[in-house]
Amino acid sequence: MFIRHLIRQRNQNLFSHWNFSTRLMSSNYLIHQNKYRTFLNQLDLQEENLGVYDGQWFANGDTIESIDPSTNEIIARVRQGSIDDYQRIVDSSLKAAKTWSLVPAPKRGEILRQIADELRSNRQALGQLISLEMGKILAEGVGEVQEYIDICDYAVGLSRMFEGKVLPSERVGHVLLEQWNPLGIVGVISAFNFPCAVFGWNHAISLICGNVTLWKGAPTTPLTSIATTKIIDRVLKRNSLPGGLSTMICGGKPIGQMISEDKRIPLVSFTGSTNVGREVALKVQQRFGKSILELGGNNAIILLDDADLSLAIPAIFFAAVGTAGQRCTTARRLIVQEGIYDEVLQRLLKAYEQIEHRMGNPLDENVLLGPLHSKDSVQIFENILQQIRSDGGQIRCGGQILSGKGNFVRPTIVTDLKRDSPLVHRETFAPILYLLKCKNFEEAVQINNEVDQGLSSSLFTQNPSFIFQWIGSQGSDCGIVNVNIPTSGAEIGGAFGGEKHTGGGRESGSDSWKQYMRRSTCTINYSKSLPLAQGIKFL
Repeated sequence: MFIRHLIRQRNQNLFSHWNFSTRLMSSNYLIHQNKYRTFLNQLDLQEENLGVYDGQWFANGDTIESIDPSTNEIIARVRQGSIDDYQRIVDSSLKAAKTWSLVPAPKRGEILRQIADELRSNRQALGQLISLEMGKILAEGVGEVQEYIDICDYAVGLSRMFEGKVLPSERVGHVLLEQWNPLGIVGVISAFNFPCAVFGWNHAISLICGNVTLWKGAPTTPLTSIATTKIIDRVLKRNSLPGGLSTMICGGKPIGQMISEDKRIPLVSFTGSTNVGREVALKVQQRFGKSILELGGNNAIILLDDADLSLAIPAIFFAAVGTAGQRCTTARRLIVQEGIYDEVLQRLLKAYEQIEHRMGNPLDENVLLGPLHSKDSVQIFENILQQIRSDGGQIRCGGQILSGKGNFVRPTIVTDLKRDSPLVHRETFAPILYLLKCKNFEEAVQINNEVDQGLSSSLFTQNPSFIFQWIGSQGSDCGIVNVNIPTSGAEIGGAFGGEKHTGGGRESGSDSWKQYMRRSTCTINYSKSLPLAQGIKFL
């Protein structure tokens, strides 16, 4: 008995020591530090968070850690959803879709108005979380929330402007109508680089069209998905609406595959890499579903000899360096007419020198450049630099990985690679800018268009002839075509999508709502005759 008592006492001591160690380790999570506690508490985040929502919060999958990319420290933990959890939220979505589709569009607009107001109340806190978890600077984190607010405001106006058409009929007593109806469930799979805004673009338009949404955010930004959904949840509860209107599940590739293959989800909107987007598109198409794809963007800025360099240089800097090169619309190629090439290079080198002392924690006020999002991103950056050197490229500035705990790299300018180099034609999610020479406007357009991706493009010139050629049929083949602004300057207004390996469809724009609905052409006979049956006697 005495020996058994000693063994029991030893086990209790071991357990107490383990429990103390666990508490000590968890107390080091960033969520408990004074610098972060206030805004994370405002967003109702905990040390461990449930990652599935359908009106209630639950989760039965694995637990993952949300990491701060500027220090690689743990912010908090998230329990992901399981396959059974996914089936549950689809069932909740189907039930909610039946009632939401019957709500008049202006009343749907009122709910979107309230969501926008709730986002306004939490804009700073949610923006801080985005900066902490994704790595973009605070101005961009807050700006991302503002984009969600803006599209909600747009949806409110749209709720009273849905267009239908009365079509001319060749028969007397007949009316042809164009009727738009909701699809049902819209699946949204978003990426880490815009963990809030991309969902918002889809969410606002989808809801106003009478659909419900099922959202899977990026596995590396789960806290943003949870915090955004909690903001929406407040509005739904206030209006006694079911959580199935806006379900959310944190999970990895298996959940994304289920969304892509699920016949109960008529439309899947995917934002991410071209390779994964191709898989999603094939799975959705195999079941004859619809997809909106926002994929690769090997975006170019063209500078002609008459460009206003005082306008162009800051624009290039913003487009190439901002978000550490991790925007879909980041400028990756700079095409410069020969006459100004040397001057442009020297001005850019001076501009890049200024960023050296403005890199750091993205939440700090004086910081202009945060880290890459993950250690994997840093490894990709390093691999590309090795390939650049082996292919004869000249690294004119940057090209280093900074020592320390975070995922920081120096923005890089590369010259002397050929325009058709595989590296130049590849989208690398890092702050690497390739400088290319062109002889004239026509050659510049050829270089812009010869890559597989077709997302965003910009031309800097004062020549009206070149401007209108650029935006015309013989100009840029991208979905976003800019003049005298950077490639990343008009995302919300221009609408993503386009052609080529960028994907297809549009998340914003004047007619984007049509993708979230199905169109019926209706013939109404209000006469007493049936012309096609004339001459036939029926008993």
